Amino acid sequence: MSSLAAARADNFYYPPEWTPKQGNLNKFHGQHALRERARKIDQGILIIRFEMPYNIWCGGCNSMIAKGVRFNAEKKQVGNYYSTKIWSFSMKSACCKHEIVIQTDPKNCEYVIISGAQKKTEDYDIEDAETLILPPDEERGKLADPFYRLEHGEKDLQKKKETEPVLVRLQRVSDSRHSDDYALNKALRAQLRASHCGYDNLSLNQKKRVAEEEVASRKRGLGVRLLPASEEDAAVAASVKFSSKFERNRKEKRALIKAASIFPGSSGPSTSNAKRMELESKRRKIKAAAASSLLVGGFKPSSWSQSAVSSGRQRKV
Repeated sequence: MSSLAAARADNFYYPPEWTPKQGNLNKFHGQHALRERARKIDQGILIIRFEMPYNIWCGGCNSMIAKGVRFNAEKKQVGNYYSTKIWSFSMKSACCKHEIVIQTDPKNCEYVIISGAQKKTEDYDIEDAETLILPPDEERGKLADPFYRLEHGEKDLQKKKETEPVLVRLQRVSDSRHSDDYALNKALRAQLRASHCGYDNLSLNQKKRVAEEEVASRKRGLGVRLLPASEEDAAVAASVKFSSKFERNRKEKRALIKAASIFPGSSGPSTSNAKRMELESKRRKIKAAAASSLLVGGFKPSSWSQSAVSSGRQRKV
């Protein structure tokens, strides 16, 4: 938005035909400062945003309208309570477009439904709400009597101990156990020393060696400190032999060749179709490689082939 458009949006743009004698911009345009909200201002009605103060039942469709739902309401004054104005709010429910009228009650400091709805009554049980039942006024007067308090003091203490929540007793036990901070800190440090294998009691050289071992383990990508190597560990590591993938493949190929038949087109009873097809594909690959090497001149004939070629030439001569 340009600066000129922003000025027009904020109603600060003064057109060229405006003169100071014509008053402010609202008077010049023939409109109210509140724009659309003041379309019924001549009737004493102002459009405001009203928020429902409590849960109500709609009088038109009997559906519940929750507390906090907002409406575009028509606000107008309908009376006075001494010097305080009584305001009326008329709105239409979104469910069935039924008109609801609510007024303020300055005497009781609340809102009153005049028509179109009914307040939802929500009663709570004392036990569910976890509240205490206050004694009646007569009992409160007796509590001011010292003899009455002395007579019923023991009963009240016993009743208090019986009805005291478990959580409060647990809190008191926890406070009594954790009241001495120095003893708790001392026990915690002793536990940490034991878990670190007496690291605090090591000498300077030993701590340096432990730090070097930790650095070496971090370089290897380990999160724990490795102990120094020993001759026994080296002997055990040397005796372990791991079979490589090459050795395993070579053994499988040898077993496959031994199980195959030496005659083309026939297979032994122990050779499966899958193994036979694999051998045939390998033979085709070997023959293709030999043929390609012969074409490029890379194939070297054997001694018997050379003698056969030379003998053939002598016969032709």
